[in-house]
Amino acid sequence: MRNPSPTIVARCRCGQVALEATGRPILTVACYCDSCRKAAAELEALPEAPPVLGADGGTDFLLFRKDRVRPAAGAGRLGEHRLSADAKTRRVVAGCCNSPMFLEFEHGHWLSLYRDRFDPEARPPLEMRTMTGDLGPEVRLDDAVPSAATHTPGFMWKLLAAWAAMGFRTPGVDYVQGRVGR
Repeated sequence: MRNPSPTIVARCRCGQVALEATGRPILTVACYCDSCRKAAAELEALPEAPPVLGADGGTDFLLFRKDRVRPAAGAGRLGEHRLSADAKTRRVVAGCCNSPMFLEFEHGHWLSLYRDRFDPEARPPLEMRTMTGDLGPEVRLDDAVPSAATHTPGFMWKLLAAWAAMGFRTPGVDYVQGRVGR
């Protein structure tokens, strides 16, 4: 019998921080928005930080409901990085090795876990590229997965359906206490 709720683990580069994600991701996407690319540059500039951007300039994520992600090890090493003091998003980084772990939207019901934090054999394939409209016209992406200039209605529908399945709750993430960068 197939396990209806598989658990996969996201680990920082040095292995001191781990997050467990249960069930299937809402979506597996590569984001090309200006904010993700700017944050990637800042995060990659941290001492000994691993790469964030893919070869094509996107940041790959697995989107999970917040109630399906929990720290398994090293939560005290997690710190936030914001692009500005009033930013509505925060990137959460394992301070031990400066590995980005996830992105959280303020008041959102999901977490965007960095796909590279999962073992290659556990990573679901990319389903789509989003926010490609922020790239310049000179950038050409292949046709391996669908690409959209903005968030598509299908993208938004999947997020809404996940939120409805949660009873329209928005769980907090109280295990991130520190800051990184700057």
